[in-house]
Amino acid sequence: MCARDSRLDYKARSRRLRIGRLVLVAVVLLSILGGILIFSGKRSGSAHETRDLVQLWKAGSYPQVFQASEKELENKPMDFFLLMAHGFAAYQIALAQINSADRLSYIDRSIWALRKAQLTKQGANDARVKYVLGRAYFYKGPSYANLCIQYLEEARAARYVGEDIPEFLGLAYAQVQDYRSSVEAFSRALENEESGAGASDLLLLAIARSYIELREGETARPYIVRAIENSHDFDTVSNARLMLAGILRESGAFSEAEAQIMAVLNEGGDTAEARFALGELFSALHDNYRARAEWRKASRLDPNFAPARERLST
Repeated sequence: MCARDSRLDYKARSRRLRIGRLVLVAVVLLSILGGILIFSGKRSGSAHETRDLVQLWKAGSYPQVFQASEKELENKPMDFFLLMAHGFAAYQIALAQINSADRLSYIDRSIWALRKAQLTKQGANDARVKYVLGRAYFYKGPSYANLCIQYLEEARAARYVGEDIPEFLGLAYAQVQDYRSSVEAFSRALENEESGAGASDLLLLAIARSYIELREGETARPYIVRAIENSHDFDTVSNARLMLAGILRESGAFSEAEAQIMAVLNEGGDTAEARFALGELFSALHDNYRARAEWRKASRLDPNFAPARERLST
């Protein structure tokens, strides 16, 4: 492989790593539903079983809803109401799991029940089912991002009121590298937040990241600056400064880029990311000796930090 191809391959992998980190952080911070309104509209099943499930759901007893609906499905395997209750309960239980294997097991169960619910007359076009299916597929991982997008877009088209739909869509579109659609979705989320308590720093940086992937750094810049000005979280500010440093470096504003990186280091952020960014700056200045020295520092701070290892191996 020639040196140019190696650099291009490195940059592509670095972008994927950055998007992966963004998605991981964002998933942790996305809101968890207190309870999906599944019991509105028509219901099938006896009044007794419906009443019991409604009461359990309102009490937040999702494991009991899961177990009760599972038992009833043995006798009524294509009952829309029971399938919906079972699928939604499985999803809620999944979000409470610490172990990833347990979480995926419940997510799979949720998808199984809701896909089956879609085969019924009532479930074919039910926006609630599409909404939860889209969220469930998001938690299945990047290889299922297209299905997440499909179902959430269908729920949105059906005017389902899910305030977190734009955030999930923004993340899913980023996973399939459709950054223009990602920006559009995140921008809708930003409008929703600004009409309420105000924009979150995470959302501002998510929009900026998608613009950076579109190679529109100057468009990303005001979102990053806004996050730096508004945030009181050290890690968020550090990440924002390093993102801004990258934009400044690409535009040739080397002294300004260095100032952002040094601000992170001086504020106590001697991290692999900061040292790697400083190495990238020195590399852009054709000071390979100092660049490699910073990449080695990054690797010592975090031996698992892949970008530094990539740079040191070339």
